[in-house]
Amino acid sequence: MKRAVALALALLAATALAEAPRSGLAYQGEDIRRLQADDFANPAMLWAERGAAAWQQRRGTANKSCADCHGAAEQSMRGVAARLPAWDARLQRVSTLDQRINACTVREQGAAELPPESEPALALQTYLALQSRGMPLRVAVDGPAGPVFYIGRELYRTRIGQMNLACTHCHEQKAGKTLLAEQISQGQPTAWPAYRMDWQAPGSIERRLRACFLGVRAEMPAYRSEDLVALQLYLVWRAQGLALEAPGVRR
Repeated sequence: MKRAVALALALLAATALAEAPRSGLAYQGEDIRRLQADDFANPAMLWAERGAAAWQQRRGTANKSCADCHGAAEQSMRGVAARLPAWDARLQRVSTLDQRINACTVREQGAAELPPESEPALALQTYLALQSRGMPLRVAVDGPAGPVFYIGRELYRTRIGQMNLACTHCHEQKAGKTLLAEQISQGQPTAWPAYRMDWQAPGSIERRLRACFLGVRAEMPAYRSEDLVALQLYLVWRAQGLALEAPGVRR
């Protein structure tokens, strides 16, 4: 059974894209590439620094810091972000980096949940993603994560909104074409959290996905919703083998 699942997933991977997966950075101008490559110039690194401080900060009724349980993030968190979303046996669901940070914040520290896209949430996400920078994306989509993966795959292929478009229409069929003076990328989630020049701030992959829902004039799913988690799992599986670049910079 496991071999059959592996073969089916390999076939899906072979047909998911007509060409080899490419990072969204390949579709950016030289100015954006230079910004992302230079840690002193990359504006998202400011949030990584704030995340490093938050890692050591004691919070909540337990008066505990992340470091109290996990030690040095450079060792304990190495590779974690590259393997998420993933099935979490304790939470009994597929969860993202953001959701796991919040689970620890509430359960282990006894602190209030970090609101989506808040500076504390993005700072910790950025800092932890940085610990896996350069590592290949690898997610497990078998076992209990399987049903979530297939939900994400169907969402990616389903026409939505007043424009009646699916993700695949832009990021597979039109990848490399120009829209409003910008190249359409393959939509690979390698850079997030990323500083987006259009936002003048960093944001999560969920904010970027919601922007796509807005772009096709569809009802936007809530942050941390099951649909957004499923889409993230499918997207990371689709990008498997590409290196995590976070924190990235995008136009």
